Amino acid sequence: MKKIAFIALVAFAACKTKTDTKSYFDRAGMDTTIHPGDNFFQYANGTWMKNAKIPDDQSGWGSFYTLYDENLAKLRTILDETAAKTDHPKGSAAQKVGDFYASGMDTTGIEKKGFEPLKPMLTKIDAVKDYKELLQLLAESEVNGEGDLFSFYVGADERNSAKNILILSQTGTTLPEKDYYTKRDSITKNFRSKLASHAAKYFELTGTDAAKAQKNAAQIVALETQIAASHLTPVEQRDPIKNYNKISIAELQKRAPNIMWSTMLEKIGTKTDSINVAQPKYYEALSSLLASQPIDVWKNKVKFDYISAKAGLLSKAFRDERFAFNQLFSGAKKQEDRWKVMVNRTDANLKDLLGEVYVQKYFPPEAKKRMDELVNNLQQAFKARINKLDWMSDSTKTRAQEKLAAFLKKIGYPSVWKKYDDVTITRDNLFENMRQIAAHDHKEAIAKIGKAVDKTEWQMTPPTVNAYYNPTFNEIVFPAGILQFPFFDLGADDAINYGGIGMVIGHEMTHGFDDQGRQYDAVGNLKDWWTKTDGDKFKQKADGVVAQYNNYVVLDSLHVNGSLTLGENLADIGGLAIAYDAFKMTKQGQSSDKIDGFTPDQRFFLGFAQVWKLINRPETMRTRISIDPHSPEEFRVNGPVANFDPFYAAFGVTEKHKLYRKPADRAKIW
Repeated sequence: MKKIAFIALVAFAACKTKTDTKSYFDRAGMDTTIHPGDNFFQYANGTWMKNAKIPDDQSGWGSFYTLYDENLAKLRTILDETAAKTDHPKGSAAQKVGDFYASGMDTTGIEKKGFEPLKPMLTKIDAVKDYKELLQLLAESEVNGEGDLFSFYVGADERNSAKNILILSQTGTTLPEKDYYTKRDSITKNFRSKLASHAAKYFELTGTDAAKAQKNAAQIVALETQIAASHLTPVEQRDPIKNYNKISIAELQKRAPNIMWSTMLEKIGTKTDSINVAQPKYYEALSSLLASQPIDVWKNKVKFDYISAKAGLLSKAFRDERFAFNQLFSGAKKQEDRWKVMVNRTDANLKDLLGEVYVQKYFPPEAKKRMDELVNNLQQAFKARINKLDWMSDSTKTRAQEKLAAFLKKIGYPSVWKKYDDVTITRDNLFENMRQIAAHDHKEAIAKIGKAVDKTEWQMTPPTVNAYYNPTFNEIVFPAGILQFPFFDLGADDAINYGGIGMVIGHEMTHGFDDQGRQYDAVGNLKDWWTKTDGDKFKQKADGVVAQYNNYVVLDSLHVNGSLTLGENLADIGGLAIAYDAFKMTKQGQSSDKIDGFTPDQRFFLGFAQVWKLINRPETMRTRISIDPHSPEEFRVNGPVANFDPFYAAFGVTEKHKLYRKPADRAKIW
């Protein structure tokens, strides 16, 4: 299932006008020495950018991070209060949430255990005699979240979106993507060297002598390099046709003959007759490598993966090593406070049990009502834009309108709250608590195979500061976490709300019609509903967006990957345009009244641009460029406005300015 994430948020400082009207954006953070037409991102955020400092425990700083921190503080309040009480009824949501959080905050108890929690699984791996026994162990361990080498997922069948199917995707590597194993530049070589040192350190922490640990680590890096050769690149993974490969178990057995598929599936709890193998080359390579590589190498690989997956639940030595390795990609100087780690872990694992309390405490009904109105207004604006398209035929427009009208709109929180009645949580065993939750999640997922899709389900928790579009559900989803200032404020003027949350809404709507989303029909099936001529025109226009973003440079010489970021760039461009059209339907949008010296249109664009005020560490940016489908924030602002005629009019942008693009070159798709 494809989920399009929308990342990065903001916290503005409030300014005052002469009439004491709240400005809702950071005027002091602007750099008005720069013309908006030369670099609108810097014009809106430049002074803030020069003065901002990244906290040591963060990989970047700015709008997303400050709102993220504020939200963590709210969740901490809930969890501290809940965990402080030890007399909650056993099995209640409060008992589970409070005790889970307490079990992770008990670092003294965790320290005493050392790596004791790992020993049962490590002993089982040691006892394995051949790859067939290894596969059997991994299948048996899958039910407790301790499997490896197979990435199972249950979701809607993309060719029959009303029914769930078992999905397999590529896995088996540690570095961010396949090119990290083969590129010859000094930075990437260092990543591989650090991976070997990292693996060796984990072995030493679990009792292996240094020489053997280094030998094991070198073999693991060599094996992962062979595995990586079978992987699709991040760009290739964006092609839904290439990544849909539904085949029978019998056919899969022929293509990957050294894996006992029927036995494996039976041990994980299902007897399905077909699977969608998203990236078949990985499983074909895995089958071959299982038989050709020494079993001791495979056992060490699985041990390393297991230790790596569990390191965050163990004593300080393991957590420190885990952080030291992750530093290479984040640049953070120190680990986050333990309470932040456990707030995130509780939210991610006990989901609705915490989310329901969060919504009751922090998400007022009037916010949901106002969001309903905004979403409907954006939908009407998008409908009008489709009708006005000069490049699309009437027949394709009709199908596009059908898809737009069929959007499932989810705002704030799910209509059905999930329970965890089969999960036992204690205050003194974080490791076992996580196994309990993993077993619950596995059981829940396996039970869905072959059954009707439940469209009440959410892929994010209510406190999440994010949003997404899911093509197989044809849904747009806005958790309560994102529905707060500065994206959304009940007291803000329309220019701010439409430039903030309005753009988010338009962004997610456009994902239904980006280069990936457009390949799914109104009910979520992967099905071509375009005429060939219209499809060709779309691709031609999209190629122009790829070329535009390919020219953007990061870190002096590193370029944005226009192909990898195409979907998000299309969503940014379309989202801004749709939000602007919806804003123009409002009273403020039709007026010329200034607030704080800015016209309504200028406030709309400034509100939008300041949502994206962020700075990133170089290590983070380098990693993002290779794997993140989102462009860096500067180009999420400058790219869309450079294509948008009303921006030119609002700020007097002409051909003498750096952002200027000839009218014929401006991307006008949706």
